[in-house]
Amino acid sequence: MITIRLETESDIEFIREINELAFGQPDEAELVDKLRQSCNNILSLIAELENKIVGHILFSPVAIDSTNGAIKGMGLGPMATLPEYQHQGIGAGLINTGLGTLTKNGCPFVVVLGHPTYYPRFGFEPASNFGIGCEWEIPDEVFMIHVFDKKLLTNIKGTALYREEFNELA
Repeated sequence: MITIRLETESDIEFIREINELAFGQPDEAELVDKLRQSCNNILSLIAELENKIVGHILFSPVAIDSTNGAIKGMGLGPMATLPEYQHQGIGAGLINTGLGTLTKNGCPFVVVLGHPTYYPRFGFEPASNFGIGCEWEIPDEVFMIHVFDKKLLTNIKGTALYREEFNELA
């Protein structure tokens, strides 16, 4: 049985290891560490299986900058599962729990840079459908949004801006 919960300080070393192993490099792990240190408004969840941490997901603040003002939401990523536990629904559990938590907390939207055939099952669709672009040059189909409050985004069209820490990966 997979348990999903908020990270604790004692989880940090395992979260770093999961990200390094899942991505095959330290960049995403370093990003998570930097965001944890510099940002109060993150949602960091871990997945445990038989008392072992096997997955992690991070949501951090994103703002859509438009001519009608700015609106704040969250960005999903990075998300990582230990390689030997991938394709077992752990990532899906992390995403669903995170989205549920954010919607309960009044978050209007979540954006993600991700696989265009994976994230739509969680309610994500191309952000361009809402007139929202990404600050980086990326293919349209990989930048998606899950809108919890469509009324709030009715007159907001513009560019989604991630935290500065992401620019080191871009």
